[in-house]
Amino acid sequence: MAVSPFTFFRGAAKLMALDLADSPVSGIDAQICGDAHLSNFGFYAAPDRALVFDLNDFDETLPGPWEWDVKRLATSFAIAAQNNGFENADALELAEEATRAYRNGIRQLVDRDYLDVWYHRLDDTDLWDAFADDLTKKERKASKKSLRKIRRRDSRHALGKLAEETPTGHRIISQPPLIIPLRELKQTATAEAIRSELTHAFDDYLASVPDHLGVLLNRFRFIDLAVKVVGVGSVGTRCFIALLEGKHTGEPLFLQIKEATRSVLEDHLADSQYSNSGRRVVEGPRLMQAASDSFLGWTEAETSGHDYYWRQLKDMKGSAEVEDMHLEKLQRYALICGRTLARAHARSADVRPIAEYLGKGDKFDRAIGQFAIRYANQNQTDYQHFRAAIDNNEIPAHP
Repeated sequence: MAVSPFTFFRGAAKLMALDLADSPVSGIDAQICGDAHLSNFGFYAAPDRALVFDLNDFDETLPGPWEWDVKRLATSFAIAAQNNGFENADALELAEEATRAYRNGIRQLVDRDYLDVWYHRLDDTDLWDAFADDLTKKERKASKKSLRKIRRRDSRHALGKLAEETPTGHRIISQPPLIIPLRELKQTATAEAIRSELTHAFDDYLASVPDHLGVLLNRFRFIDLAVKVVGVGSVGTRCFIALLEGKHTGEPLFLQIKEATRSVLEDHLADSQYSNSGRRVVEGPRLMQAASDSFLGWTEAETSGHDYYWRQLKDMKGSAEVEDMHLEKLQRYALICGRTLARAHARSADVRPIAEYLGKGDKFDRAIGQFAIRYANQNQTDYQHFRAAIDNNEIPAHP
């Protein structure tokens, strides 16, 4: 979070939830992401192996005001514009573009049948058809290359990056401080406790996935476990990666086992209907995504009491490098994210009253744009205070 105002905002979902708690809302709820930051959208593999684009982070998901997601999305574009050195007018335009795309997306879904909305999704072909004409020859070549790289990111590809072959079989490579195999933890008792806890939790995980998937997973066996450093918004929580093996030594399956804690939104909204936070995180994408990871599941560790959710690791996952985007690319990305968020909300909410609230004009777009600029400026001030606290040793920080 200390790198820049942009990374600070990325990790400050809890702070923004506090700020939004007393803000006016329409009174219409949906299943919301809770952290609809522009970096929490991206590509991943659908169960049919198509490459789809959608929201991909649900650590904070909960039923709540749809406006909160829109405000966080719009503000993230304003801050990204500032981070990339654009003018304030450009930051305002991007925030309004994301909001306008959301409003238009909602209005387009009003007359669609429930099943049409449910099955509607964006894949790489849809995005290419929509934006290829605006790309230069060099950009089209680079985009195709990026998509090819994303498609190659599966468990077999991860095996070459994350594991090594030994006389006794594959094992996860030590890459401290990001990845540390349990065998290298200094406290042997702690390592064995974690190994035992997660191995026993595997049976509970199998109980949380559909029966047909359990048949498949039961054919795999645990090979190795490692501790993995989590992302900006999850610092301080537990995260592990598990290497499983199928029929052959070259048939790997990498799973991520990530601790799920109480949503930051639960401080201001009703508690989740699920007592297990891992299940809360799993049910969010199942409801909001057009296609979800088949391997999503949850467990509760009996000894430690920690809740976890399980998913595939690096399964064709890819996200936009917004720090390198010029203004026109960010505008196109704002359009994609706004429409995607609208479709995600429409899977759980009645879109007609939302569309009527938004109206046909641009009044809502301009209001959220102004909010985003004010919040971006406040974020800059908060970041400066944050850095000062680090420099004054009021907050311990490590590079």
